[in-house]
Amino acid sequence: MKGRLLIAVGLVALLAGLAGCTSVFGPGQPDPDQLAENASYDWDTNATTTYTISRSSYTAVVETGNRSFVVVYQTDELGTDQPLTPRGLQFRYANGTVIRSNSTALNATNQGQRTNITVPEADGKVAFTAKRPNAKRFATPVFVEGSHEVVMPPSARVGIPLLSQVSPPADDRNVSEGRMTVRWNGIERGPVVVRYYLQRDILLFGGLGGVLAVAGVVGALYYYRQIRTLEKRREEIGLDVETEDDDFGDDGPPPGMR
Repeated sequence: MKGRLLIAVGLVALLAGLAGCTSVFGPGQPDPDQLAENASYDWDTNATTTYTISRSSYTAVVETGNRSFVVVYQTDELGTDQPLTPRGLQFRYANGTVIRSNSTALNATNQGQRTNITVPEADGKVAFTAKRPNAKRFATPVFVEGSHEVVMPPSARVGIPLLSQVSPPADDRNVSEGRMTVRWNGIERGPVVVRYYLQRDILLFGGLGGVLAVAGVVGALYYYRQIRTLEKRREEIGLDVETEDDDFGDDGPPPGMR
């Protein structure tokens, strides 16, 4: 029985390894077709790293600063680092020339728990697109030290403590064309976390709070009327007995004991 169990476990481990799911065989490499996908980026950013969040993905534009590579990765819900799966990989030189990953100077490979993006050794910016959970929360490690910006989805906001969180505390927040941008002037280490709410959520919570308040008032009035009705019934059947004067000590001992 133990032998069969060991064989089954070995087969599962082998299949997982061949699929690139274990550290024995290493993670699978990025798909060249995904790396070469068409993508549009806002290269005119004012931060070392700028993230633009959409519903189920985000874009990152990172200044390379004459680096020969940029290491990127993601962290799962258990806190384990995993390689990132970049799509639409591009590099923009300082003169405005843009190249894609099909160039020998720009490529991405997975090495252990990291994704190594090789870039030209020139002043410029690298950009890529990556998937993210469809949730009102964005978290990422810090890939390059410096200023960071997170451009949130339309109508997304931070500011109400119970509904939002920004970590580390932001240095600035502003809204332009319906989108809020959260900015940090300098970050050395991560993670960067932004949990936000949508403007419609305020209306929903406000409406729910109003309904609960009205329900509370109606309930209080209902119980007050019930209490008044019971008091009237007690008076009608003679059960409304005053007990304030029932102090036997004021009139002395009971009859027969004086």
